Amino acid sequence: MNLLQAEGLRFERGGRVIFDNVSLTVRPGDRVAITGPSGSGKTSLLSVLAGITAPAAGTVLRGGAPVIAGTLPAGTAAVLQGYGLVSLLTAAENVEIVLRAGGMAPGQAIIAARTALAELGLGEYTDHLVQELSGGQQQRVAVARALAAGPELLVADEPTAEQDPATRELVVARLLAVPADGGALVLATHDPEVAERCDHVLSLARHLPAHA
Repeated sequence: MNLLQAEGLRFERGGRVIFDNVSLTVRPGDRVAITGPSGSGKTSLLSVLAGITAPAAGTVLRGGAPVIAGTLPAGTAAVLQGYGLVSLLTAAENVEIVLRAGGMAPGQAIIAARTALAELGLGEYTDHLVQELSGGQQQRVAVARALAAGPELLVADEPTAEQDPATRELVVARLLAVPADGGALVLATHDPEVAERCDHVLSLARHLPAHA
């Protein structure tokens, strides 16, 4: 069964069509890159696919069931702009609370959180408050939080945007490993090298309205 099936998606903002007639199928093991110029709706499309925002038209199915906007389907993790971290918690605590909310035992959540952070080069920052971290470090905490849950589907918005070359490769390698573990990855990127390392590329440049 497909992990994700989107058909005929249209997204509007302020009465303006951002993209139209977007369809996408994601199967287990897929790495899908979403590309397009600034303003083409990459972030908006990811938000629709993750179930955070409703499209103006079209359908999104997750495991064959309709996705209800405003809910993150079980088995889905998202790394979106803003990261959604709690600034007064430590890096480790930000990962732990999500794992514990998903039913993981406290002791196991602590180990999983610290392991996920260490794999992204944040081992020495696990006990630092998020507000003490740089933007790039915060982005990696958000990626670690998503990865630690072992999602079936990971949706990531420009996950390397704030990384230097060394940490960028750490992030890319960990994200691209998700499909190897039986999941699937959908990411928006402006980096052609990252897109080339994915199995499929969806260009939103082909779905811009005529006035764009």
